[in-house]
Amino acid sequence: MATSLKIDDKLKSRVQHLASQRRRSPHWIMLEAIQQYVEREEARESFKQEALASWAAYQETGRHLSGQEVRTWLNTWGTDDERPAPECHK
Repeated sequence: MATSLKIDDKLKSRVQHLASQRRRSPHWIMLEAIQQYVEREEARESFKQEALASWAAYQETGRHLSGQEVRTWLNTWGTDDERPAPECHK
């Protein structure tokens, strides 16, 4: 799909300079920038939706883990005493 973008001269110059340094085309630089932005924002939105679902589940059930319980569990990772994830509680 062909799409046109209008960018100011200063940004265009910066893209061209970076493309030259990277030995890539300005087109490649812009596509890469858009792809990375979209992936980052999709991940951010996914994280937000997961957090909202977790909050809704907590409000519904009251089941949770404290930060200290999670830290204690994580501190066992990679040790001889590695433990399974703790059970949620009210």
